[in-house]
Formats: sequence, structure tokens, C-alpha cells
Amino acid sequence: METKAKQTGKTRNGIATEKKDVKSKLTEEAKSVPVSSTAVKAKEKPQKQEPAKASVNLDDRIQNFEKLRGLANNREQLVGKLSELTKFNYNHDGSSQFTLRDSNGLEFRTTNTNFINLVTSQLQETLEKRKQEIEAQIVQFEL
Repeated sequence: METKAKQTGKTRNGIATEKKDVKSKLTEEAKSVPVSSTAVKAKEKPQKQEPAKASVNLDDRIQNFEKLRGLANNREQLVGKLSELTKFNYNHDGSSQFTLRDSNGLEFRTTNTNFINLVTSQLQETLEKRKQEIEAQIVQFEL
């Protein structure tokens, strides 16, 4: 078995010399090209855009803060309603009346204590569940 190497006619030093020649020509060409004012302006533009991005981020951050404030207000209202409902549940003496009234003036009234207890317990569970959801949103909120 005989192996033959293909000869290209270039030596290792010859290839290295050609690379050096190309590199030096490119360097000379780059030095000879005058720097235009548009190239300088192109470099300045990214610096001017950074403050614009900061103001957008500031606006977004303020908007997110308002959302967080809204969640906190919702939570405070729920806590207040839950407190009122708890006071009602423990302080009514059995002579309570439940009334529903619509915009047309139609009413539903009852004094059935079992029905009132059922409605108030369901309302309390719903309010507590909603309070937990809002608290989870507040904890996970990112400014």
C-alpha cells in the first residue's frame, strides 16, 4: 500500500505569507478610508436611545405600580366586607331580614334564619377565596 500526498505547489510558509499580505492590504485600506461624520453619528444614536428606553421603562413601572395599588385597594375593601359580615354573623339575634332589590323596584324579602345563614356563609367563603386570589397576585406581582 502506497500513499501519495497531493501536492498543491504551496508550502506552509507560502500560505502564511499570502495571509500576511492580505492582512496588511486590508489594514492599509482601512487606514486610508476617511472617517465620515455619518459614521460618528451612527455611534452616537444608541447612546441617545438609552434614555428613551429608560423613560418607557419608567412609564411601565409607574403603570405597574398603579395596578399594584389597585390590587391593594381591592384587598382592603374585601377585608372590610369580611369584617362586616363576621360582625353580622356573630351579633345578629335571629331577627334579621334579608332583602334583594333590583333597579325596577322589585324586592325579595325573607326573615328565614336558615336561609340567611346559608347566604352569609356562602358569601363569606366567596369573599375569603377572592381575598386569597388577590393576595397571591400581590405576592407574585413584579414592578
